[in-house]
Amino acid sequence: MSFVGSRTLIWKIGVIRPQNALLFKPSMTATSSTQLQYSPLYKPNQLICGTGHTVVVTGWTVKESVAKHLDREQFAAIGQLYSPTRGISLLVRNLLYNPHVRFVVAINATEQDRNTGACQCLVDFFVRGFRPGKSDTGRDCWVINSDIPGYIDIEIPATSLETLRHSVSCQLVNSVTEAVNLVNEFSRKPAEPWGEEQQFPLTEVTPTVLPGTRYGHRIEGKTIAETWVKIIHRIKTTGTIRPTGYDGQWQELIDLMAVVTNEPENFYFPEPNYLPIDRASLESYIPQVVEDAPYQEGVKYTYGQRLRSWFGIDQVEQVVNKLIGEIDAASAVMSLWDVKDHEKGGSPCLNHIWVRVVENELSLTATIRSNDMFSAWPANAMGLRALQRHIRDRIAARSSYNLDMGPLITISQSAHIYDDCWENADRLIDLQYARICQQRDYADPVGNFIIELEQGTIAVKQTTPHSGEEVTCYRGRNPLKLIREICMASPAIAPDHIGYLGIELQKAANCLQQGVAYEQDKT
Repeated sequence: MSFVGSRTLIWKIGVIRPQNALLFKPSMTATSSTQLQYSPLYKPNQLICGTGHTVVVTGWTVKESVAKHLDREQFAAIGQLYSPTRGISLLVRNLLYNPHVRFVVAINATEQDRNTGACQCLVDFFVRGFRPGKSDTGRDCWVINSDIPGYIDIEIPATSLETLRHSVSCQLVNSVTEAVNLVNEFSRKPAEPWGEEQQFPLTEVTPTVLPGTRYGHRIEGKTIAETWVKIIHRIKTTGTIRPTGYDGQWQELIDLMAVVTNEPENFYFPEPNYLPIDRASLESYIPQVVEDAPYQEGVKYTYGQRLRSWFGIDQVEQVVNKLIGEIDAASAVMSLWDVKDHEKGGSPCLNHIWVRVVENELSLTATIRSNDMFSAWPANAMGLRALQRHIRDRIAARSSYNLDMGPLITISQSAHIYDDCWENADRLIDLQYARICQQRDYADPVGNFIIELEQGTIAVKQTTPHSGEEVTCYRGRNPLKLIREICMASPAIAPDHIGYLGIELQKAANCLQQGVAYEQDKT
């Protein structure tokens, strides 16, 4: 299945209720002859809805892989639970509003299901209960008694949660087949609603958005972690808020280019780790990008399948051969987009990969049509970096080329953060952004500028970044005019660099006007 740009980690459950549909009351008995319509309050239109009394939670397993084996009368709803920290609370709210649901079947079928632990945490809620505590953003909440972090909104009374736990049977299964058999069994059991519909207030976060560019952004960092924090800050600061197809909102920038220049070979994980991925999860994710994989029910595809066998040719080996034969080729391209995706649906978010060798550096550029930048981008970037290294190593093993690792570039055409992650994103910015911005080496690709007073004018000499060779000189008496000339000639100059130059040029202009000596950085 695709992780790039995947729907943010949340319980996706809902149904479109016809305008004249009856809202069944809990006084009705849900037996095999009585059908109740599942009517969720949150995230509608995101599940397959039926009229039974069993909810199926599929985790990362594709919900259609379960639904195709069942009749709608056999289940109440089938939805996907990606995360225990942000999804279980909404699932619990919907269950409290639908007391005719008496059974929950949670599927732990795939490696992705087990890695995220959402279904296991859900079962732990029903079996082991909960306690008061704090969420990962510091909010008061109910913490599920589980080895896997999971939270429930504090606005839901403990008495309601306890009633739900003792009224609904929740069972964990390890395959789609086992889940289908269990739903069939439950559908034959009579079950009355356990109580009345319950609804509780939900706290919503509305971000403050500053003016900014909508299209075309460039963010650079040495590591994936550093670049990610800068990305989250840019989106949360100036991203446009739009409705999504997932019955929520996202904050979005269009065409965001992220450049990672020096990611360590074994990957950098901050301590404590604030990334939405750890080393154990990364080890299971990288093969999904680099390697082919056999078909598994409930998994649409992996990126490795699309690259290795989907089109009947191994595209990774194809670009390796291409570059060995023509090291400076500009056509080492891999495509994951299948024109049939338009008709079939479920198209990959990662569309295109281009590998290029320039001055003995192998760079990789990936185009991603839709990218969940908070929950998915760090894993995406690490997987792509692993692919980049794999290609570099394959070339070295089969030729005389010993290439350096160049930058990793991702171009996210829709770079967004889903609304259920806004609070987490704000907390990340508060804790990490200022610190990361302070860790800089003051290097600017456009070079350095030496400011002097010569013959009654300000002379600004631009030099190359490394050798210090003078390449041009700007002269004048007006600091604002000089700043504009420099920006016109070098539009890629770092923002803080041009700010520094503005300060120094004003100081030089003051010295010129007063007839006193000027010395850069000291006057």
